Amino acid sequence: MVSDEELLRGGVANAGAVRRVGDVVVRPANEHSPTIQALLRHVRSAGFDGVPEPLSLDPVGDERLAFIAGDVAFPPFPTWSQTDDVLASTVKLLRRFHDASVDFVAPAGATWSSEMADPDAGAGLDGDAVICHNDVCPENVVFRDSVAVALLDFDFAAPGSRLFDLARLVLMTVPIDTPEDAARTGRRGLDPFVRLRVAADAYGLPPDRAGLVDAIERNVASGGVFLQRRIDRGEKAFLAMRDEMGGMARYERRRAWFAANRERLLESAG
Repeated sequence: MVSDEELLRGGVANAGAVRRVGDVVVRPANEHSPTIQALLRHVRSAGFDGVPEPLSLDPVGDERLAFIAGDVAFPPFPTWSQTDDVLASTVKLLRRFHDASVDFVAPAGATWSSEMADPDAGAGLDGDAVICHNDVCPENVVFRDSVAVALLDFDFAAPGSRLFDLARLVLMTVPIDTPEDAARTGRRGLDPFVRLRVAADAYGLPPDRAGLVDAIERNVASGGVFLQRRIDRGEKAFLAMRDEMGGMARYERRRAWFAANRERLLESAG
């Protein structure tokens, strides 16, 4: 058993605040942590082991989760993390999480983050309502032998629709970006049209996939709102993120790229 304490990279919001102590991950808790831990226990009891096991919780301090061994990709993303097979395995993992979340009943007094939540939660078709992760990007997935085995960091999880959460994954992992902006994270030469089809097929969507493209459009349209909110609070980590990704104008470039390629994306998805 590992005994030394190790600082883990964590996400932008909790960078420098996540550590591994033996087989336990210690990370900051927040007001939504009791709800999230209940969700993690539920999906694990439903047979989905692709999330960390909750161990303990101090609502005004830290939460402790079982460490999941494997590889996590960070920018500049390594070549192995950019293959179509890796994308497909990530989507399949998300599908399994969604399926396991369908019967989740939140505990009394449950709260969810609204920062990245589906704004139309509750308005979906029957069978579309799930708990969304809302932040499935390479940095929040554990891989073994280039296969996605676990999702991490559920701080932004909230009720929503399957398509909204899948669209968010597509946005960040296909990715939906200009080639120049994709290259800022080390991703060059990826075909977003082919990769969109890979993601749609891997999730098992029906032949009519216009709803997925519509959901991507909703995500693209709202791009930058979350980041600007954090910047307005003066959070230095997000200021650095803005600069590293080419400024807030990156979101206008993405919107323009999507508008110019929407029809082709629609054709490619089916």
